[in-house]
Amino acid sequence: MGKPPRFEQAGSRQRNPLPSSIFVERLTTMGIHSLPLTVLLLAGVSQAAPLNVATATSASVKEPMAEVVYRQLLREGEIPDLAAACADADLFGINARLEELRDRLMVIAPPPQPFDVVMANARALMVCRAPDSTQTVLARFGPAPGRQRRDWLLLSWQAASAAFDHSRASLALRRLANGNLTALDFEQLTVGYGEDGLPLTRSALDLLVEHEISQGRSSEAVIVLLAGRARGTLGARRLALAAELLQDLGSDQHSTMLESALDQAAADQAWGLAEDLLRLQLKLELKAGGDGSRPRRRLERLATRLDDRYTLWQLIRADSDQQEAATLLEQELRSPLQPGGHAAVGVSPDSLAPSESK
Repeated sequence: MGKPPRFEQAGSRQRNPLPSSIFVERLTTMGIHSLPLTVLLLAGVSQAAPLNVATATSASVKEPMAEVVYRQLLREGEIPDLAAACADADLFGINARLEELRDRLMVIAPPPQPFDVVMANARALMVCRAPDSTQTVLARFGPAPGRQRRDWLLLSWQAASAAFDHSRASLALRRLANGNLTALDFEQLTVGYGEDGLPLTRSALDLLVEHEISQGRSSEAVIVLLAGRARGTLGARRLALAAELLQDLGSDQHSTMLESALDQAAADQAWGLAEDLLRLQLKLELKAGGDGSRPRRRLERLATRLDDRYTLWQLIRADSDQQEAATLLEQELRSPLQPGGHAAVGVSPDSLAPSESK
């Protein structure tokens, strides 16, 4: 199996300096507000010439916060001020300040504290590139079900991902799914920021797959992949990765996984996915030296019920006993807009028992 795909870490360093206004906006989206510190940042810029609003932003990119301002903030600043100071220190690569700010953030709000304070403290530590300390602060509060638990789990995942703690990151996403892995396919998580400061997002399902692969848990990764409902290019990539991972497992194990995925696809009436799974099952069986007769019959039966003539043509075109039928289907497929053509929009059957889709 090839090297597992890597994904961007939420804590990856931004290579190009961003204006302080972008950092303030980013902190605001994280729930950290700090108007006083914005004033301090502007005050900390070189006073060689009077600054107006237009020049303050460009000047703030060139110089870090003045030492005297930083020292006062370190002693007297609140969590939002410390968070923005972390952003400033990180922007200019001042590691000594990052360490001092991390230490201050760990003691600024000793437990017990309300949920909002704990979360602001933890987020500030993430800005300070201290994901392990973020987890320590999060552990000080047990979130209630609902929005609190969701926000807590997302931040826990972000910290674990930044620390390359794949076990904890996987656990956070599974708890977020709450037993429904398919739900992760509709959950878009921020994995970094572009040079313009805008967030980059990815499906939580794909992220969970990568965490499992990084731990060498191929079977768990396959189960997650087969829980996805995406079609098109993304769905094809997932099935290709699942096929690659399944080849490393025993035939009994991958057969069980595919049967379970087929049952779920039938229950969800995800007929296109069911066909894709049967194609994958046929491919694996043929590669293992089998004749593929069982998955072929099942795929043919399902394609017939769906009036999927293109799939039927693919299945029978190599059969010398069905050349006449294959020729007729090929002629129909040459006019894709006709009823039953491969570009026609069909209607799924009202019901198909899982046993019939096998």
